[in-house]
Amino acid sequence: MNLRLPTWFAERVAPVPDHEQLRVSTLELFFDLVFVFTATQLTVVLAADFGSAPQVLLMFGVIWWMFASYAWVTNAVPPVRAARRLFMLLAMAGWLIVALAVPGAFREDGAGFAVGMLVVVVVHGLMYLQSTWRFLRMFATNLGGALLILAAAGFSGAPKYGLWLAALLVMWASPYVTGQEGFPLHPGHVAERHGLVVIIALGESIVAVAIGIEGNGRLSVPAIGTALVGLALSAGLWWAYFHIDLERAEHALTQVTDQVRRTRMVLFGFFYAHVPILLGIIALSAGLKKAVAHPGDPLTGGAQLALTGGVALFLLGSVAFRAALGLPGRALRTAAALLVLATMPVGLVNAAIQLVLMVALISVTLAFEERARSRRVARV
Repeated sequence: MNLRLPTWFAERVAPVPDHEQLRVSTLELFFDLVFVFTATQLTVVLAADFGSAPQVLLMFGVIWWMFASYAWVTNAVPPVRAARRLFMLLAMAGWLIVALAVPGAFREDGAGFAVGMLVVVVVHGLMYLQSTWRFLRMFATNLGGALLILAAAGFSGAPKYGLWLAALLVMWASPYVTGQEGFPLHPGHVAERHGLVVIIALGESIVAVAIGIEGNGRLSVPAIGTALVGLALSAGLWWAYFHIDLERAEHALTQVTDQVRRTRMVLFGFFYAHVPILLGIIALSAGLKKAVAHPGDPLTGGAQLALTGGVALFLLGSVAFRAALGLPGRALRTAAALLVLATMPVGLVNAAIQLVLMVALISVTLAFEERARSRRVARV
């Protein structure tokens, strides 16, 4: 007796050809807002206790893996039918549970985080199986990772961390178990989807500035000045990613006709390389919150590491992004990241002055990059 699947589920979806546009839908943007709320919760955890960095790293690793997985599935199975849209909305409910559980995920809300993640994993798997049965093995590894997180809720201390780490490794290892064949990706959609997440995350860094001023209790001139410098720093990172990198990355992907090679470029460029980019934004937001709250004071300990390390991480992530996609200009970005780290002693004296120095370094770096790009265009 053959099992007859419903037509809406059993259909196979042909990938969108490169010459046709596959735009990010408003539902996907709505979905991304819920995901970024989850990432914002990580900023809240980190800002409250910089000693929670290992927990933040483990949670981010799992969260980012599953978000990137949704970017891939909507590339293969666009949410244009009612049933798929309902699946996406159900997944958003799972993400909301995950986000609400983040602050207590390593304490009393571990089971809640795991249940939310199970919803996210199961819905994702059902959607991807509409496109290719090759996803079945990756579905199994994702499910195994979520179950390991559920098991971790019953433990404390080293066993809990061990189970979380095992879950992360199981999920991240799945592309090498499954292989990269049979997962065609549309370059425009990949670039736009990840770009939206980065821009929303950068927006959250501005929210962190506002929260920092609110925590200070009064709107002073130094606080306003520090907030404006914080905005300039976020704007510099926006310029570094969107004005220079993202468009060239999409073009580089379009030039690659071999689907397996393209899939690997997306995996390394838009998944792995975006880990330090987004972690950098999360850390920067936590550090900015502290810096704006006390602009004239030194920034020490975890807050100093978060602020300086966040910007450096973002820049090094962009170096990895360029390397994965064969883009030029990696040496200058690496030097800029090292110079940003060198400003840490200044922050131990005055946080606002350090912010000004970092903005100046980013601005000079971008000016040199723009000059180099103009020269390359002139030679063509």
